Amino acid sequence: MNSQITKEQINEQGHLTIGGVDAVELAHQFGTPLVVYDVERIRSQIRAFRKVFEEENVAYAVSYASKAFSSIAMYQVANEEGAYTDVVSAGELYTALKADFPTSRISFHGNNKSKAELEMAVDHHIGKIILDNFYEIELLDQILQEKDEQMKVMLRIAPGISAHTHEYDQTGQVDSKFGFDLESGQADLALEKVLANPRMEMVGVHAHIGSQIFELNGFQMAAKKLMEIVENWREQYDYTASILNVGGGFGIKYTANDNPLRPEEFVRAIIQTIKEEANKNDFPIPEIDIEPGRSIVGPAGYNLYTTGSRKIIPGYRPYVAIDGGMGDNIRPALYDAEYETVLASDPHAKATEHVRIAGKYCESGDILAQDQALPVTQAGSILAMLDTGAYGYSMASNYNRNPRPAVVFAENGKAKLVIKRESLEDLVHLDQSYED
Repeated sequence: MNSQITKEQINEQGHLTIGGVDAVELAHQFGTPLVVYDVERIRSQIRAFRKVFEEENVAYAVSYASKAFSSIAMYQVANEEGAYTDVVSAGELYTALKADFPTSRISFHGNNKSKAELEMAVDHHIGKIILDNFYEIELLDQILQEKDEQMKVMLRIAPGISAHTHEYDQTGQVDSKFGFDLESGQADLALEKVLANPRMEMVGVHAHIGSQIFELNGFQMAAKKLMEIVENWREQYDYTASILNVGGGFGIKYTANDNPLRPEEFVRAIIQTIKEEANKNDFPIPEIDIEPGRSIVGPAGYNLYTTGSRKIIPGYRPYVAIDGGMGDNIRPALYDAEYETVLASDPHAKATEHVRIAGKYCESGDILAQDQALPVTQAGSILAMLDTGAYGYSMASNYNRNPRPAVVFAENGKAKLVIKRESLEDLVHLDQSYED
């Protein structure tokens, strides 16, 4: 029995439901592979974050890190819940604009923003740009002069804190491609350049120490470090930061072996740490911003697959092949990520075998699960992989010229197609004939 599936998610037929909609019916209606989001879970997590800030009585922004999953519908839901959002590309910004997301609540991240991307951000008067390096300071200054505009900015700091997570998910340590280093004095020099620029309004500092973090200590250390920075800047430069952005990275439960705190508990610890440091140094409590992505959409997402072939090798776990794989969820191949998978028609059925769930892509590494306990499946069984809402579809590809899946939002017993399944014609619509 999978403990991540509650009895409320099982309908009278014994089927898994997502947002009140039968998962087997979703697979039949929209086809597989299929990505489905329980929209109420997205909404409730945003509200849980906001509630903590309200209870702590501090100014704040819950900014959805849209690299986790970006679509017009997702930005619309985030907007309805009063969230902010941060984007990392012109494509994400364009999608947010198409969703009519308020530009004043958009921030722009990235370690190598192009001139075109910065111009787009300035032209649409987004809320703020998080500056990542000296080149970007100069480039933005050039754009602001050319357009006779001004922009609120923040500095991303590499605080020298390594999160206890996968090597690829660590972003706050000294040796990182992100942010201004503290030890070398880069951060101080960057502040001097921004404060001297009449077209840039320096509103605060940002740090992000990594992703899928389970321990409070890293976030508390980062909060203390940010407060130490802004306190030093007040003494050295007579500058008082009004915003502290502590990023995101709150870990979620993927498997039975994961035992994370509730995401909002991380936030409460961060808020209380900043309050303590501010009171200790008679520093005005700044606005506290967070940038959760995975913790908002990860647990809300499901990938539905149809099983096909089965390969049995005596003495080894069988391979159960599905109609998707690394093209719609590359995280197992990229990060050795693990998920739980259930039979959609009977998610609490007793497991009778341990199998490897193999994708259909022509790569030996296309294995979504190395050891998954399942009841016996037949060709045509519908499998539901849990907690796939973050970095699955957003990292999807057309490898082997396979179309990307459709995405459905399910809420209050109703399903809405929010991203169409790519067609074979979509795969070639940008191709040009060599013979013409």
